Amino acid sequence: MSPTNIFAPASTPADSIFGLSMFVIFTVTAIFIVVGALLTYAIVKFRNKNGDDRTEPAQIYGSSQVEMAWTVIPVLIVVALSLATARVIASVQDAPRPPGALEVTVIGHQYWWEYRYPKLNIVTANELHIPVSDPARPTPTFLTLLSADTDHSFWVPRLGGKTDLIPNHPNSMWIDPPEPGLYLGQCAQYCGVQHAKMLIRVYAQKREDFDRWVHQQQQLPHASADAAISAGQRVFESTACVNCHTVSGTSANGRFGPDLTHLMSRETIASGAAANTPEMLRLWIKNPDAIKPGSKMPAMGLSDRDLDRVTAYLETLR
Repeated sequence: MSPTNIFAPASTPADSIFGLSMFVIFTVTAIFIVVGALLTYAIVKFRNKNGDDRTEPAQIYGSSQVEMAWTVIPVLIVVALSLATARVIASVQDAPRPPGALEVTVIGHQYWWEYRYPKLNIVTANELHIPVSDPARPTPTFLTLLSADTDHSFWVPRLGGKTDLIPNHPNSMWIDPPEPGLYLGQCAQYCGVQHAKMLIRVYAQKREDFDRWVHQQQQLPHASADAAISAGQRVFESTACVNCHTVSGTSANGRFGPDLTHLMSRETIASGAAANTPEMLRLWIKNPDAIKPGSKMPAMGLSDRDLDRVTAYLETLR
């Protein structure tokens, strides 16, 4: 099954939207069939026949019954669709927050995602980890959506409808997948030249796996006694890297780029554009445009020796 299949909802909001969509589709399909059948009947019934000198069929002027029907029936259809839509909007936007609900602040950047877990003191990027929600004891995840620059849109098709991130206008949504798995999404609002590679990865995990991830993310990276890795850290801290990135426990305290404290715990880099392997990480540092043309991360111009050292150092950030 495709991880972006809109016809396989895996969360209550997505399921509500799917049900509404099917209701609308069936309603308009029925309208299409009825109108098409009447049109076909009229074409066949009143077609020009051999020996018929009339240029048009006999005309009937005024019918209260017909006018009442084509007024009342469409009004009833619109009212039914409006009420169904309002019910879904209300159920999604006004959902109660049960005890144990997870809160995450999502910040859209050009062109990556920042995730902050305020109650857990965790900051990560591009890969959102959440616990599955047991229907018997719901533990949904509530997302506060912010933008650091321009308009973005958070959309994971199997988990919920797309919701915009607008500068200076906080928005929100919630998800509660009952089954573990990887759910993929995409920024659904054109936000610049790298909009197409501003990808989303949501990992729904069993509670014990999520708790293990939380514990790992809350740890500070350990200093290494390896001379090459120490040299790589010195290179990292002496370049402009520290102006954009944060590594807890070091002098790097930038906020413009992703937090790198646990970089190697992620499966991808560049907002999902490449696998997080030593080779791709080295290429990303050397020439970001080779992976993500138009990326706002600059090429650092490091020598091959310093590039190897920095890569080795970043590989220790787990």
